[in-house]
Amino acid sequence: MKKSVAVLGLGKYGRSLAESLYEMGADVLAVDQNDEIISEIAPHCTSAICANLANEDEVASLGLKNMDIVVTAMGNNLGASILTVSVAKEQGVPIVVSKASTSRMGSILKKVGADKIIDPEGEGGLRSASILMSSSFKDFFELDSNMYMIEMNPKADWIGKSLKELDLRRTMNLNVVAIKEKGKLWNHVGPDAPFAANSILLIVVEKKDMSKIQNG
Repeated sequence: MKKSVAVLGLGKYGRSLAESLYEMGADVLAVDQNDEIISEIAPHCTSAICANLANEDEVASLGLKNMDIVVTAMGNNLGASILTVSVAKEQGVPIVVSKASTSRMGSILKKVGADKIIDPEGEGGLRSASILMSSSFKDFFELDSNMYMIEMNPKADWIGKSLKELDLRRTMNLNVVAIKEKGKLWNHVGPDAPFAANSILLIVVEKKDMSKIQNG
């Protein structure tokens, strides 16, 4: 089932995030107060709306209650960020993610309900999109334009099965290069050892095969 994500604020980060999420198959609502930006991004998202994100009535009318995730990407506008986080949580959005330009801003947004704070220096739009699109992903690295390395928990149907049983290289065109348990060091993956729910896998996958592991 597709995830529905609203990205509020389409600066460099917000735009990259919205476009990456859409390319990965999410239903994306992109919102900004700049008409030109909305026109430019419209072909690269499910819907694009021009709205003043500092106006409570306009934010409330966006229909955020229908979203699985709301991302507030106005990192330099604390007032608008507080407003959008508050409205999203009041409307029952399960996950609200906020970009913050300072640690103090991040602390404030956490207090008003943000579930996760984005570090704009440490996370690019593609990396954030990849993590948001899968509850299994722990971290994400772009090795080059076509190859990714991902830290992730085993998918539900992998738990209790070994690498030999799953044959992931053949069935999903991915390579599991290392495994670790929480708080321990990385180790090579034994072909006969079953994956546990709390295992963390380090895998390498091509861009074209990302959709096979993003859900779940």
